[in-house]
Amino acid sequence: MGHAGMAAAAVRYLRTRPAEPVEALPRPELRCVREDERPPVDQGTFRRVLGTFATGVTVVTAPAADGEPGPAGFACQSFSSLSLDPPLVAFMVGRTSTTWPRVARAGVFCVNVLSAGQGEVCRAFAVSGADKFAGVDYDAAPASGAPRLAGTLAWIDCTIQAVHTGGDHLIVVGRVDALGTGEEDTAPLLFHRGRFGGFTT
Repeated sequence: MGHAGMAAAAVRYLRTRPAEPVEALPRPELRCVREDERPPVDQGTFRRVLGTFATGVTVVTAPAADGEPGPAGFACQSFSSLSLDPPLVAFMVGRTSTTWPRVARAGVFCVNVLSAGQGEVCRAFAVSGADKFAGVDYDAAPASGAPRLAGTLAWIDCTIQAVHTGGDHLIVVGRVDALGTGEEDTAPLLFHRGRFGGFTT
């Protein structure tokens, strides 16, 4: 069974399991080179250089699976459109994430594209162990029922299509079932070199 088949089986398994405390996956032991070869790039340098690439910021949400107390969500910088025909998007999530298994059990998710004034929303969804939805206005996305946050630039409602391994992250592919925009004259929230920023013309 290939990676796609194993990932699909894992999603099916997670969706059928009763809710229980979620343990993060261990960070895998990865080797890019042999011991007698040049070592891989320094992680600090990797973060610094890749941090020069400005990105938008999203919050990925999912409805509560059976037996869970509420919906799930996490801040996600690594999001991208993937395919026009069929319409697919992708996001990357760390293998140690405790929220991802809840999204996988739901089998669906909604990507909320944050606007310039939603830095605090992003921070709220970036923490662990708190009620991330406290004080956050949202309604149900039309296809998945996942939380669709108020005040966002756009929302993309999806079903999980495939999950692939990518080092210490998972690459999640979603089939787009519905989507829409919010206030089109609102600027996006951007992330660059570890800080939030805005967009000017």
